[in-house]
Amino acid sequence: MHVNVTDAADKRRYEAHLDGLLVGFADYQNTEELMVLPHVEVLREHNGRGFGGALARAALDDARRRNLRVLPMCPFVRDWISRHPDYADLVHRRLGPGA
Repeated sequence: MHVNVTDAADKRRYEAHLDGLLVGFADYQNTEELMVLPHVEVLREHNGRGFGGALARAALDDARRRNLRVLPMCPFVRDWISRHPDYADLVHRRLGPGA
């Protein structure tokens, strides 16, 4: 089982494909300094097989490569980062109370 994650820039999302079939995607919005990750979705029949993690990793690796901070709005991505602390340095730190 090999998942291929690509940046579908025209749709502003990373897509995960298994044997050529779309199994999930991670939406994003970019600025010059920030990547916002609002939503990750894996098709129901493919849940629990690591595709969400592959999408999160690909997005975060791309953010690191492009020297972007990340604002993980998606609860899945926030949880994934908490379990992979080597990506915590990418998370955008808001200034002010409650940050």
